[in-house]
Amino acid sequence: MPNQANASRKIDAAPAETGVTTPSRAASHGWRVLAVLSALMGFASISTDLYLPAMPAMGRDLGTDTGAIELTISGFLIGFSLGQLLWGPVGDRYGRRLPVAIGLVLFVIGSAGCAMAGSASSMICWRIVQAVGACAGVVLSRAMVRDLYEGSRAAQMLSTLMTVMAIAPLLGPVLGGQILAFAGWRAIFWTLVGVGLLTLAALFTLPETLPVERRNLQPLGRAIIGYGTLLRHRRLLGYAGAGGFLYGGVYAYIAGTPFAYITYHHVPAGLYGLLFAIGIVGIMIANIANSRLVSRFGGDRLLVRGSAAAALSGVVLAVAAWTNWGGLWGLVVPLFLFVSATGFIVANSIAGALSDFPERAGTVSALVGALHYGSGIFGSALVGTFADGTPWPMGWVIALAGIGSFVCARSLASSGKV
Repeated sequence: MPNQANASRKIDAAPAETGVTTPSRAASHGWRVLAVLSALMGFASISTDLYLPAMPAMGRDLGTDTGAIELTISGFLIGFSLGQLLWGPVGDRYGRRLPVAIGLVLFVIGSAGCAMAGSASSMICWRIVQAVGACAGVVLSRAMVRDLYEGSRAAQMLSTLMTVMAIAPLLGPVLGGQILAFAGWRAIFWTLVGVGLLTLAALFTLPETLPVERRNLQPLGRAIIGYGTLLRHRRLLGYAGAGGFLYGGVYAYIAGTPFAYITYHHVPAGLYGLLFAIGIVGIMIANIANSRLVSRFGGDRLLVRGSAAAALSGVVLAVAAWTNWGGLWGLVVPLFLFVSATGFIVANSIAGALSDFPERAGTVSALVGALHYGSGIFGSALVGTFADGTPWPMGWVIALAGIGSFVCARSLASSGKV
């Protein structure tokens, strides 16, 4: 029915001359809005996935060990998680587009620094700068979706965007392997410089989504202190925890598979990209399914089922990693199932958290994102810290992450929404 269909969208349209995108105007922009938001959301993935096949080569060239190179991922996640806590309130106060533009400039500077790094420690420092810039686009693109859509429609749009932006991690390792073969690992980071500049140019084709009258004009210091208030909401913690534990497992997968596949199982760097792409295809399929099922079953119910699948596959992976059962495919299959669960967990956890705080979408998005990627810090760091030349550290970290995600999702049942 028309009224029901329109109810899922925000109707407080701003005048056309303000340059603010409203739901009706978003539809008129069509592919442009979809393309730019997908590109912004993909910066977290492409910033890491593109150089995954080069990690062993980077270690040899920089004269360092496996654990130090794996910590370049942890360094990125530190900047990415903490940076979001700044960009969220800034986006609520000054709008979305200007902070994203500043973030892209920082991303370009950090990527250039990585390309010229001469040691693992300098690489980690430049990765932090790169991450602080990259996270502006990720956190505020989610807020832009909340500016335009509500409820199940917001979850549908997030799933659609994540399906489109999954092309980046799908192609990233494959493309990174080719760049490594022909130009070396430093060329990978120069490629990221180009990606940042192109996205910055594309950003200015997208109008502002947050009208002036809906901006939060309180001082930034007070807004940042307000994170403490948000952390008192049990449902918000449930949503953030479900996604956060999952991210811990996903980044354990990202940090651990290059060495589990390439070093331990002797998979060629080029083939690694194809194995990594299998998981991305699973994420895309799950996101498509989620976008079609969420209006029927509800995001909370799909969140619980997705986290249950993540927990089960994580346990199977841990057993396979410990016993070497199934060899290479004993890792590939449960990892495929684990990362595929992302399609049912991430969009629904973010949409659920944002639904209770529409007037603070940027701040909530930042807090949830910081908790998500902050968990990724621990997941990747644990794999690097306990690295022993086998897939076992990756296996047990992912198993614990899946179980934690399921426990948090089930905690939402007490609210009566699952």
